[in-house]
Amino acid sequence: MLFALPSKAEGFRRGRAGIIVTGDSCCVRAMEPFSGVPANAGHYPAAINQYKDSMPDIRIYSMVIPTSVQYYCPEGARSLVRDEEPVMTAMYDSLRGITPVNILPVLARHTDETIYARTDHHWLPLGAYYAAEEFARVAGVPFRDLTSYNQQVVHDAVGTMYKFSGDISVKRAPEDFIYYTPKDSLYTVTYVGHRPGRGKGVYTLTEPFEGPFFIKYKDGSSSAYCTFMGGDTRTTHVKAMGNNGRRLMIIKDSYGNALPGYLFYSFEDIYVVDFRYFQKNIIRYVKENGITDILFANNMQHAYNRATSNGIAKMLRK
Repeated sequence: MLFALPSKAEGFRRGRAGIIVTGDSCCVRAMEPFSGVPANAGHYPAAINQYKDSMPDIRIYSMVIPTSVQYYCPEGARSLVRDEEPVMTAMYDSLRGITPVNILPVLARHTDETIYARTDHHWLPLGAYYAAEEFARVAGVPFRDLTSYNQQVVHDAVGTMYKFSGDISVKRAPEDFIYYTPKDSLYTVTYVGHRPGRGKGVYTLTEPFEGPFFIKYKDGSSSAYCTFMGGDTRTTHVKAMGNNGRRLMIIKDSYGNALPGYLFYSFEDIYVVDFRYFQKNIIRYVKENGITDILFANNMQHAYNRATSNGIAKMLRK
């Protein structure tokens, strides 16, 4: 079900691309409407099921991440938005041998906290923390709470929704981007960069290089969400701090970028792959790196988009 807006703001306006903008002054929130229906949700689980067919011994999980409109849609705009829950349920019900990680009710318990950005289309790191905690519970791995992390802040951030909506009130309502870094630094991060090559969807790979997982942005930055790995265009390997023989791969869109930092204590190695840029055969990559667990973590807009399913399936055939 669409959840009630946890404020008195019921009015709204439409920005470019149908963006729903609600609230005023410092409380403006901009959201992408969702228009999907359960009957058209089958291609995403079908693509993921191919991974279980190809790698039956690997533990595979699917986390479909709700978008902010599911929780914060103003009452007056509900006729413009479809409920994500039945679509998500249809996706989970179509999985074969794959474990769903249903975070929709988990996040619903925290809607009075800063779990989604107001000025950006992403969730916030606190929302990803609650999702990572639920994944760790489902996967049966250790998990550290926020007392094991230091809080960092990028003040006065304004994200993508000002550009997407064209609504000046979004620009005038900056927010703090709060993220959490592990107090222990006994991990290393190795990247392979993806540079655009000749032809659509073709990328050349850089040589592996080490770098920080968390990248500090200045106050007022519009790119604060790129704190994690610098964005999407790298394949990432974290030599992490777990000691249980479990090695995780996260196949994701940009929402998934905020998850790995909470799992450094849960797995020995974490590999982060974006389906839009990864250039290798995924089956071979899993074998070469001894990966034991795969988590698909994509937001509902992407999961419903057939191009996402095509990209995920294509990685099996490279």
